Amino acid sequence: MKNINRNRRLRRKLRVSANIFGTKERPRISVFRSNRYLYAQAIDDEKGHTLASSSSLVLRKNKKIDKKVRKTDEAKIVGLDLAEKLKKLRIEKAVFDRGWYHYHGRVAALAEGLREGGIKI
Repeated sequence: MKNINRNRRLRRKLRVSANIFGTKERPRISVFRSNRYLYAQAIDDEKGHTLASSSSLVLRKNKKIDKKVRKTDEAKIVGLDLAEKLKKLRIEKAVFDRGWYHYHGRVAALAEGLREGGIKI
C-alpha cells in the first residue's frame, strides 16, 4: 500500500513539474513540506543555483515565529519572508512548483504569502 501511494505521488510530481522551469528573472519557487516545518526556495534552473530560501525552522530559531502559531499561518510568514528576500534581489515574478503536494493548506498559504509580499505567481 505504501509503495502505491509513493508511485502516485511521484507521477503527480512529474506531471506538475514537467513544464516548470525557472530563470534568473523568473525563478522557480520549490516547496518542501515536512510534518513539522515548511521550506521554500527560489531556484534558477538555467545555472542550477538557489537565489533565496526561507523556512519555518530558521524563522522559529530567529524568534520571528512564535511556537503557538498555527502551521498555515507559519507558511504565510515563510512566504512573506521569501517575497521580501526576492524583492531585495529585484525579482517581481516567479513560477510556483508545488511538487507532489496538493495546492491546499500550508502550500496554498505559502503562495498567498508570496502574493501578499508582491511577487506575481
